[in-house]
Amino acid sequence: MTTPLAGCFPGQGSQSVGMLDALAAAFPLVRETFAEASDALNRDLWALVSTGPAQALDQTENTQPAMLTAGVAVWRVWQAQGGPTPTIMAGHSLGEYTALVAAETLSLADGVRLAAARAQFMQAAVPLGQGAMAALIGLTDAQAVALCAEQAQGAVLEAVNFNAPGQVVIAGEAAAVARAIRASKAAGAKRALPLPVSVPSHCALMRPAAIQLAQALSALDLHPPRVPVLHNVDVAAADSVEGLSTRLCMQLYRPVRWVETIEAMSAAGVRLALEFGPGKVLTGLNKRIDKAMTTAPVFDPETLAAALTAAHEETTHAQG
Repeated sequence: MTTPLAGCFPGQGSQSVGMLDALAAAFPLVRETFAEASDALNRDLWALVSTGPAQALDQTENTQPAMLTAGVAVWRVWQAQGGPTPTIMAGHSLGEYTALVAAETLSLADGVRLAAARAQFMQAAVPLGQGAMAALIGLTDAQAVALCAEQAQGAVLEAVNFNAPGQVVIAGEAAAVARAIRASKAAGAKRALPLPVSVPSHCALMRPAAIQLAQALSALDLHPPRVPVLHNVDVAAADSVEGLSTRLCMQLYRPVRWVETIEAMSAAGVRLALEFGPGKVLTGLNKRIDKAMTTAPVFDPETLAAALTAAHEETTHAQG
C-alpha cells in the first residue's frame, strides 16, 4: 500500500501583507479561523496580515502566530472542500507546529499561543544584532558544514537548514556568519545571501529558548497526532506525546533536515506533496529535491481547485 499524499506547511519567510486575501474573499472560514486565533492571543492577526505594515508582520513574535494561523486556515478550507486527508505531514521549522495543529495534537488556540511564546523565547535568547543567518547557494551539505567549522573560530556557527540540493542556511553569532559569507566564494559557493531575520534559528544559541519551551509545552494538553508528522530533527514521527515535546524543543537548536524529509516521504510512497499556506517556498524546494514527485501549493481559489483535482486523481489511482 503506497502513501500517495503528503501535507507540508511553510514556516517563517513565506509571510506577506495581503496573504490569503483571495482565499478569504471566497471562503469565510479563513476569517473565522483568524478570529479564533486573534481571540486566543488578544491580538488582531487578520488586520496584521491584511493591511500590515510589513515591518510589523515581519517581526518574529508576529510572524510565527500569523503563519501558523494562515496554514491552519488553508488546511480547514481544504477539509471543508472535501480534500483528502494526507497520510503523512511535515512542516518547515514553525510549520511543524502548524502540521501538529492540523493533525489535532493541539488546538489552534494553544498552537498560536505556543508559537507566540516560542518567538519570544527565541528573541530573548540572543540580543538583537548579535545573531545572524545566511543562505549559501551552490555548496554541498558537506561543504557548508566544513565552511562553518573553518570560520567559527571559537564562536557558534552551524549549518542549520538543509533545504534543497545546493541550498543550505547557516546561523550563529553575527561576526562568524559574516566571516563565512566572506569566505563562501572561495569555498565554492555561487552566492551567499544574508537573511533579514532577528533570530539565529536552529543553532546552539537557541538552547536557552528550548528550556523555556519545554516548560510551556508541559502545561499544554497534547494528543497523539491523527496523521503521522515527520519532525525536523530526526525525520521521524514521535511514538509518544513526550517524544513529540522533546523533538519540538530540540528543533530550536538542531538543523531542519528538509531534504531528508522529502526523501523519506518519497520512500514511503508519496507521489503528491501539497503545501498548505501562503506562498510557494516549499513547493519550489520539494521540486528540486524529488523531481519525480508532483508538488503543488494551496493558497488561493485557483491553486485550491488545481490541488483538489490532483489529489482526487492521485487517491483514485492509488486505490485502483
